[in-house]
Amino acid sequence: MSDPVKNRFGVHPDVLKLGFVSFLTDVSSEMIFSVFAIFFTTIAGASSAMLGLVEGLADFSASSLNYLAGWLSDRTGRRKVFALAGYGFSTLAKVILLVANSIIGLSLFRVIERLGKGFRGPPRDAWLSTIADKGSRGYSFGVHKALDKAGAVLGPLLAYVLLSALGESASTFKILFWIALVPAVLSVLLLGLVKDQPGVKHQRESLLEAWQTLSAGFKRYLIAAGIFSLAYFSFGFLLLRAYSVGFSMKDVVLLYALFNIAFVIAAPMIGKLGDAIGRTRIIVLGYLVYLLMSLGFAFATTRWEIIGLFVVYGIFFSIDEAQSKAFIADIEPERRATAIGVYNFVTGAIYLPASLLAGALWLLHPAVVFMVAAALSLTAIGAFIYLQPARR
Repeated sequence: MSDPVKNRFGVHPDVLKLGFVSFLTDVSSEMIFSVFAIFFTTIAGASSAMLGLVEGLADFSASSLNYLAGWLSDRTGRRKVFALAGYGFSTLAKVILLVANSIIGLSLFRVIERLGKGFRGPPRDAWLSTIADKGSRGYSFGVHKALDKAGAVLGPLLAYVLLSALGESASTFKILFWIALVPAVLSVLLLGLVKDQPGVKHQRESLLEAWQTLSAGFKRYLIAAGIFSLAYFSFGFLLLRAYSVGFSMKDVVLLYALFNIAFVIAAPMIGKLGDAIGRTRIIVLGYLVYLLMSLGFAFATTRWEIIGLFVVYGIFFSIDEAQSKAFIADIEPERRATAIGVYNFVTGAIYLPASLLAGALWLLHPAVVFMVAAALSLTAIGAFIYLQPARR
């Protein structure tokens, strides 16, 4: 650990190391995800309703192991072993793409790959909160997520280059899937070199007892977050919305890269802002930005409007992905992995009906999906302000 590195970037060196692990993982995953919705519906021939089902199941699978992973991490005090297992499982799941071409095979990949994400998230985020002091915690999470999403910029750009050079054929996608496997393997190897930061052991607690020991403030936050999750349909529908306005398949990939660029730029600044003004205001700001973005997608008719809205979505996502975890670390200092696991599990479980609802509403009219999302976001803002989760 070198002080010059810490002084230069303003974060603990291990924050950067974990960020580079996430960077490599996202290069791999986002190469695939940036084309998955269009590939699944146009080349594989699945319906928008089927996409909603698969994306909802994928979101649920990403959260299904969160509580278990967080509880195991807090129970044993170990972070690295569970994070390593999650990254490894996601890497192995990508092999499915190399042998499967059917709708069922693609669906299985999408769901199974997300299981690894669910298992690694809470231990890794608790690990981050341990090495980041409270005064710079928002910034540390922001820097980590910026590195994470930098991979999500490079991944779609690599996909764009491949599609442009080789054409939008099934054989091109097979090559893309092979290339995407390489950085996934490298991420696992790099994580193995990072020194663990164990937490306090809580060996005698069962899953139920762990839930009962979580703070009242965290449980109040979970209510507002649950309401908001109903509005949080799959990102694939935003890509389909862009496709319906007139963007080509490879242009949609560039939009996805633009979204991630906005995230990378915004995340550290939003983290600094949260450290300065308090994360309660930042959470409300995130819900408000999502509300306005949803209204924008409901009425957008031009390509430039869609481009602007993808930038806005990147700003929202930088708040939701990083600052919600920093907020939980503030209000639940004793059992952070468990709390983050519960949060991810509950919100992820709600993503399934949310995506199913979005898939059904899409058949009526795309604008209806976004109008419903805006109304639910407004309800979540009211619930958060009323419940005041940060109140002790």
